[in-house]
Amino acid sequence: MMERPPTMVGKAGLPAHELVYRRLREMILFGELAPGQPVTIQGLTEELQAGMTPVREALRRLTAEGALDFQGNRRICVPVLEGNDLEQLLVARNALEPELARRATARATATDIAALASIDAALDTAIRDDDVFGYLSQNYRFHAGLYALANAPILSGMVDALWLRFGPSLRGVLKTLGPSDTPDLHKALLTALAQRDAEAASRAIAQDVAQGMTRLRDGLIQA
Repeated sequence: MMERPPTMVGKAGLPAHELVYRRLREMILFGELAPGQPVTIQGLTEELQAGMTPVREALRRLTAEGALDFQGNRRICVPVLEGNDLEQLLVARNALEPELARRATARATATDIAALASIDAALDTAIRDDDVFGYLSQNYRFHAGLYALANAPILSGMVDALWLRFGPSLRGVLKTLGPSDTPDLHKALLTALAQRDAEAASRAIAQDVAQGMTRLRDGLIQA
């Protein structure tokens, strides 16, 4: 199993508050912080080896983005997904992600497609190795890389915020259900990009979203 990535604090070129924000965001996105798990400033300063001020700022930003839930009495936790949340997430993802795939098709170069294929190969390796963190991180990289090609930062920013909402629940679901034997729609997407078929790319991502959200729903029901 892949170990948790090291803290980003101290990485050159970025101020401390941005490093802490990015690291805490990763912890939420990839399920290191479980839904319902409370977080404290003191605990995070120790975990991230950071000062209280950048930790407070990161918590403020992530709460504003909906990735964390302020419950009063200074309690902050990762939100727990419910049925209504899943339905709204599915509607939003269906509206945005196929459109981003459609736009990306017109801009993707052979180099871009090869880069996505390399990420997808790493994703396949993570699945074979039962590497949950590897699966989550490579799957996110694949989608984020695709959507970046669309050159639609408003739309891709909205999608990124949606992934923060359901990302924490995916880790537990993968541990509960194990590897998926459903069709590999990333391969269909890569083929569509190579053929410059925007509608096929859009369909592949729409099916991938539906497949993933169904799996998430089934896993939460079994939890």
